[in-house]
Amino acid sequence: MGCALSSPGIRSDAAISEEKRRSSLEDGLELPEEAECLGDEEMPELFPLSEAQKELIQESWKVLHKDIARVGIVVFIRLFETHPECKDAFFLFRDIDDLQQLKMNKELQAHGLRVMSFIEKSVARLDEEGKLEYLAFELGRSHCRYKAPPKYYEYIGAQFIQAVQPILKEEWTPEVEKAWESLFKYLAATMRRGFYKEEKMMEASQSLSSRKAGAESTPNKV
Repeated sequence: MGCALSSPGIRSDAAISEEKRRSSLEDGLELPEEAECLGDEEMPELFPLSEAQKELIQESWKVLHKDIARVGIVVFIRLFETHPECKDAFFLFRDIDDLQQLKMNKELQAHGLRVMSFIEKSVARLDEEGKLEYLAFELGRSHCRYKAPPKYYEYIGAQFIQAVQPILKEEWTPEVEKAWESLFKYLAATMRRGFYKEEKMMEASQSLSSRKAGAESTPNKV
């Protein structure tokens, strides 16, 4: 999870009811044409959270959001410690090896805040599943353009959970952990679909451009 973090709207496909789609349009949220058909791509992840789990996440976030700047930094420092190869995806600070220096890096601080902002938006949309799905789907598409591969997405959730446990202390229960794990699994799977959707579109566009270039360079036969 990472770079361009907000794209409000709704994706419409067979997994989302016409009722939800109609409701989204009434809210003034337009559906991009390319989001209306996923073809033979990976099927959408079923929304995994119960009402009780939504409440657990929302209540815990009330505490966590007060410290999101520090949490964002901790998440990425832990990520780079456990999966140093992830740093290659961040050209602004990938050459900084000193973790203490990295903690003070303004670009990393800003990126951590953007990721926390995405989580905050996700929590705010727990009762609007279509909007949440589209938010994560579009984030996956943007990550394709930034060349941030899907294998990294799952790591963020695990590091977030480790980072926030000390903040919530006794309020962090196995039920709270399970709820957050389920949410991050859903977000990562939806982002992954968005990534591959954008990848296919980019490949198709490049293929079309190549064919056009080839046709233009071929002299007309008389």
